[in-house]
Amino acid sequence: MDLLAHLEAYVATVDESSFSRAADRLGIAQPLLSRRIKTLEAHFGGLLFDRSRRQVTTTELGLLLLPYAQDVLDRAQRLGQVARSARRAQVRAVGVPMDCAPVALARVIRAATERGITLGMRELPPAERVSGLADGSLTYALVRVPREQAGVRVPLGLASAAPSEAPEPAAVGASGGRRRAIHLEDLRPRRSRHGELPAVLPVLTLTEDQVPYAHDRLVRAAARAGLPEGLVRPAGPAATALAETLAGGALLLCAEPFARQHGASWAPLADTALHRGYDVQGARGRPAAVDVPDWLTALLAAAAGAPAGAPDTLRLPGPVAEDASSRLAARG
Repeated sequence: MDLLAHLEAYVATVDESSFSRAADRLGIAQPLLSRRIKTLEAHFGGLLFDRSRRQVTTTELGLLLLPYAQDVLDRAQRLGQVARSARRAQVRAVGVPMDCAPVALARVIRAATERGITLGMRELPPAERVSGLADGSLTYALVRVPREQAGVRVPLGLASAAPSEAPEPAAVGASGGRRRAIHLEDLRPRRSRHGELPAVLPVLTLTEDQVPYAHDRLVRAAARAGLPEGLVRPAGPAATALAETLAGGALLLCAEPFARQHGASWAPLADTALHRGYDVQGARGRPAAVDVPDWLTALLAAAAGAPAGAPDTLRLPGPVAEDASSRLAARG
């Protein structure tokens, strides 16, 4: 027996003094309401209503049990309200890259709040975001995938010291206005007129780009471009890598928003196969996979550095095309 449904039929009938009006109030057929009343009477072992008169009246047993029935229904209603409030207040953890701009993450949080959802941002390395979705500690996450398999594509480029702070390498120097895209071949050292080779700045990679397939792809592309072995190497903490970059001692592989927010110059890589790829995924564990709303995908894509208005499209300044040679070089 659905006790709550049967008690609702009982209380509504007392209030309305009519089986038909009580059924209309509950939105059920009158025969169903009558059956529920009879089932409840059998359960309690006595009549709740006197049906011998023209108007339905409540028996002494019915009046005796009425306040207890109302109390049960009131408690059930409060229980439902508490459960709904708890669901709204539940913090849903979101795994994001460690180089997302705080202002972009704030937009995600505000948008969720407007929809009655509380999100908590957790900056994690790529592998921990994947494991977090698997073990349920994350509800949503930006997951690194090869660019050609990605729904969200983020252009990568090289950050360097701003012109006012330190001289920049010719390969990433300003060309009047927006910078031209860089081919890895541009980083090869070239002998001066006196036969001297200039110092080559190392290319540092952040944790986000140290996933095996991405790092190996970059190293192979650098080798095919004729760059010295060891030129591309993992950076330590992001703050240290930034300091070295801003001091003019290195180039930093990163997305444009990360470079700009820290005052570095930035130019995109022409080899788009080396750029980042992401999928926005929901937890895959119990009891079922979590669907990701479209608004969240769009905002997380922007936070990761995807071009505005087209999270699944790469836009490079100038006439840069993803030709077959660059793809082959990147994939080795």
